[in-house]
Amino acid sequence: MRHTNRAAETRQPIAVDYEGRMDIVMTHALLESLFTIFFFFLNLEIQPGVPEAKQGNIAKGEISSLIGMQAANASGSVALTLTLPTIREISRNLMGQEISTANKEAADLAGELINMLVGGAKRILSERGHDFDMQRPQLLTGEGHEIVHHHPGQTVLLPVKIGQDAFYLELNFI
Repeated sequence: MRHTNRAAETRQPIAVDYEGRMDIVMTHALLESLFTIFFFFLNLEIQPGVPEAKQGNIAKGEISSLIGMQAANASGSVALTLTLPTIREISRNLMGQEISTANKEAADLAGELINMLVGGAKRILSERGHDFDMQRPQLLTGEGHEIVHHHPGQTVLLPVKIGQDAFYLELNFI
């Protein structure tokens, strides 16, 4: 006698409708791009933390890159902030040499990572029938620097762990 699972046979795929919520679609594409970069290019395991509303404009690391994005139904900006420990880890895996200070090389690294992140999201969204424009990244350096997003909406701060250290994504879409 063959045993079958009737519940499994009758399950329907879950369809998620994001109509009118291009900000959510863009956020999901950015996260998919982030995991791809760290898995395939950097060979580093990352663990996203709990997103929270960011208070104020002060960055949580020494180097940030900020890039604007514009789609038909959403616009906003994404910032990537790296701490010195994450700069060391990422540079070691990406370039084979360690960057240990918040210098021009570290800023270039942050700029390259944000371009890879948003470029990957652009490809993902294009394959799904969505298009957006991206601006050139703005590089920000120094302890306590400010990140001023392109729109006054609430910024979501997402910590991302690499081992014991973290870097931060800031998402601001309207």
